[in-house]
Amino acid sequence: MTMSTLDEHILKTAKEIVVKFIETGRISPGGFSEYFKSIYTTIDETVKEATAKKVKGTGVDDDGTP
Repeated sequence: MTMSTLDEHILKTAKEIVVKFIETGRISPGGFSEYFKSIYTTIDETVKEATAKKVKGTGVDDDGTP
């Protein structure tokens, strides 16, 4: 199973946010797993919902074809 480019961007963004929170002391490294899941899910849902709305409003399929 291959990961789509969008999924890769979501994964990288979630990781960067969690790492930044750890660096700034907002969360502890021990909480990585718990926080990562929550942050990843939030980003994933937000991006995919926004993408679906954008695609729906433009008359373009989600694969980019008219």
